[in-house]
Amino acid sequence: MSDEEHWKTLEAMGEKSYDLLYDARTPSECRMHYSDIKDFFSDAIGEARRAGREDEAKRLEERVAHIKAVFRSQFNA
Repeated sequence: MSDEEHWKTLEAMGEKSYDLLYDARTPSECRMHYSDIKDFFSDAIGEARRAGREDEAKRLEERVAHIKAVFRSQFNA
């Protein structure tokens, strides 16, 4: 798997966790998915940086910042 394929896979896993967040039935489940999102995106950002793709790292940082803002406004009670 190439570096790009790897960070895109991590990004996809983060997006899947974001989708699952909306199906969570308990606060604990929400926190679990949110933690997964942050971990997957953090790893993807690191992979993009190691590959010298600062543009992709920035795009991923912006995406996870948006997800965090949504979580804080909609899920964090």
